[in-house]
Amino acid sequence: MSVARKPRLLVLNQYYWPGIEATAQLLTELCEALAEDMDVTVVTGVLHGHEDEPRRAVRGGVQIVRVASTSFERSKLLARGANYSSYLAAALLRSIRGPRPDVVLCMTDPPIVADIALLAARRFRAPLVVISQDVFPEIAVQLKRLENPLLMSLLRGLVGLYLRRADRIVAIGDTMRRRLEEKGARPERLRVIPNWIDTQRLGPLDKANPWACNIGLDTKFVVMHSGNVGHAQDLDSLVRAATFLRDLDDLQIMIIGTGARHAELVALAKLLDVEQVRFLYYQSRGVLPQSLSAADVHVVGLAPGLAGYVVPSRLYGILAVGRPVIVAADPESETAQVVESIGCGIVVPSARPELLARAIRDAHDGRYDLVAMGARGREWVEREADRSVAVGRYRDLLRELAPS
Repeated sequence: MSVARKPRLLVLNQYYWPGIEATAQLLTELCEALAEDMDVTVVTGVLHGHEDEPRRAVRGGVQIVRVASTSFERSKLLARGANYSSYLAAALLRSIRGPRPDVVLCMTDPPIVADIALLAARRFRAPLVVISQDVFPEIAVQLKRLENPLLMSLLRGLVGLYLRRADRIVAIGDTMRRRLEEKGARPERLRVIPNWIDTQRLGPLDKANPWACNIGLDTKFVVMHSGNVGHAQDLDSLVRAATFLRDLDDLQIMIIGTGARHAELVALAKLLDVEQVRFLYYQSRGVLPQSLSAADVHVVGLAPGLAGYVVPSRLYGILAVGRPVIVAADPESETAQVVESIGCGIVVPSARPELLARAIRDAHDGRYDLVAMGARGREWVEREADRSVAVGRYRDLLRELAPS
């Protein structure tokens, strides 16, 4: 009696476990959950600081293939470009030579990896699923990271190529779905599946936990940003907001994480002489429940004009630990809409440090019921954004495409 084999899923993304990037962590959780039903192979790249990782490994039931690629530190544009190019070339060669997949899936890191995935899908006549974590090149244009008209035109063409041909495209929010439609994605092939958090692993803890006590936060009113310190987060506004709050002796603004703008923001805080702003590097996932719970309120910023082009996934971790959030973003952004709809925080315009400062002061002075806001956020994230909910939606999507 023959046993039916599991459908084969080929996954492409430059970042995967043990990477600390949001896409690496999300994709690792998704693939390990899908491995219960599918034969999952991930083609990923070499990570900076993890060059000695084996080129082939099995983790959580997932076959991991690390293709030869450069692994320069990513803060410089040329270094990042070299990493992207070397990964894309090697991933293409590996993908078209491996076993025939039943479905090809990719995230958009780097953005045009979906074109490589499209070639692999066409090579094996398999359906393609693209998970759009951001909308490129518009995000780079909005941040003024890309201004060469020829390069912009080339990238728009490459992105449009896979948007028109992918069998399914997953947007992580409704505003992003509209952006993708505007770029040529077929409406009937679009699905909205928000990112997620594991609410079993990440839950509320006491503010005065060991991590907070160890660094002296347990007696402070803590305002926190925890995540990437890059161009999209508009952290200048948070640093500048501190200049309006010098009289609050018990205020501590924590900026936790690493990224392309870390050094610039440290320099800005020094220039403005805002002693209430403190920087910490990336904290391990093991202490994340404690570090996130140490805050009285979190800040999620998004630079002007980025609504729908990028969706900050760190919101879900904040809500999972039952903490309220101040969103500094355009009102049409997914993050602002979620927070407004469930009443788990405050929304102010982006790039307005004086208004952000007012919201922080009001939170500090007790004008909001922060505990009730946090409880509403926890209840919502358990119901709508738990990992089990998202994985179920992805399983349903893949069943539509994989042969029975």
